[in-house]
Amino acid sequence: MQKKILVFLCILTALGCKEKKEVELSVGIWRGEMEVMDQHQLPFNFSLSREEGSYIMEVYNAEEVLLIDDIELKGDSIRVNMPVFDGFFTATYTSDTMVGEFVKEDLDRRVPFKAIYGDSLRFKGNKSPSANIQGIWEAEFSKESDDAYMAKGIFQQENGKVKGTFRTTTGDYRYLEGTIQGDSLKLSTFDGAHVFLFLAKVTDSAMNGVFYSGNHFQEPFEAFRNQSFELPDEDSLTYLNEGYEKVSFSFPDTEGNFISPEDPEFQGKVVILQIMGTWCPNCLDETKFLIEYLKNNPDENLEVIALAFEYAKTEERAFRGIERLKERLNIPYPVVLAQYGSSDKSTANQKLPMLNHVLSYPTTVIIDKKGKVRKIHTGFNGPATGEKYVTFKNEFDEFVQQLLLE
Repeated sequence: MQKKILVFLCILTALGCKEKKEVELSVGIWRGEMEVMDQHQLPFNFSLSREEGSYIMEVYNAEEVLLIDDIELKGDSIRVNMPVFDGFFTATYTSDTMVGEFVKEDLDRRVPFKAIYGDSLRFKGNKSPSANIQGIWEAEFSKESDDAYMAKGIFQQENGKVKGTFRTTTGDYRYLEGTIQGDSLKLSTFDGAHVFLFLAKVTDSAMNGVFYSGNHFQEPFEAFRNQSFELPDEDSLTYLNEGYEKVSFSFPDTEGNFISPEDPEFQGKVVILQIMGTWCPNCLDETKFLIEYLKNNPDENLEVIALAFEYAKTEERAFRGIERLKERLNIPYPVVLAQYGSSDKSTANQKLPMLNHVLSYPTTVIIDKKGKVRKIHTGFNGPATGEKYVTFKNEFDEFVQQLLLE
């Protein structure tokens, strides 16, 4: 009898120790949702594929494709790490569902998240649009408040599908995609850092709505059609305070070397200072542009220095974020840590007191061969702004080449 019990226990032990087969995620199109404020859901589309046993995620926002290749599976849990920014998805999953949250640890933010396989619709419903918003719009956010600011809406519409962006003096809201159903406009984007949702009631000439950023911020906006509207000149918003001709600083890079534009290797050269943050999608757009520009315009008399203002809570985490960005993009120029623990612009201004203010990340300071500041450009009009981006690239090239010839 004891022998039979022993055999039975051995069988149970063997069964209990048998490795549980990991559930495979369905390959193909998925639809994700994140819960913002007022119980609204921000939808986005992504696909999953598998290469050499590892999963690859692609997130879609209009023409933008965000590639994510750092995905961890353990039991019925999944963690999807953003490729550059510090956020990640953590969820439980089955072959065709995910339920969890999007987390940004350094900001103590968590946004509920869920996803379902096989659904390609971004916004539900198929009601015909009652308005066409294609064109240029003059918009104001948080009107009649101390935080009010102007924006330029740039939209394309095909039947009920809409894509475009809002430009502001500090940058653009990147690739927005959505629909008009009846008189209801819905636009969303998830770019690995931002969780943006725009909801509005529209006619052919006016819109009135609410902008949601994750589940921590919202503000009203209104707009009317104005094909000739333009924002203030980005080159006039930030400038040197009286008595200054140069920008001076000395900040460490990831190897502990202190970098300054007054170092010998930068003397007699055109130097571009990029005031940025590794957490900032507009800064990422500018970084990619600068990398491409240096590649296409190699010149020993042209240098770039990036000054990172990080909200990471510790210096170690801030340097880790810088290192991640440099490795991912193969950045060929130094990225120094100007500040950690906060990306507050007023605090940033204390590090660069020669500027009247740091109004935006990014801000680009262009210095001539004599070390004098010749231009300060606030914000960045990225590829989502279409013609404005093309214009910016041409003007940037013309100005830099002019300085190189001096």
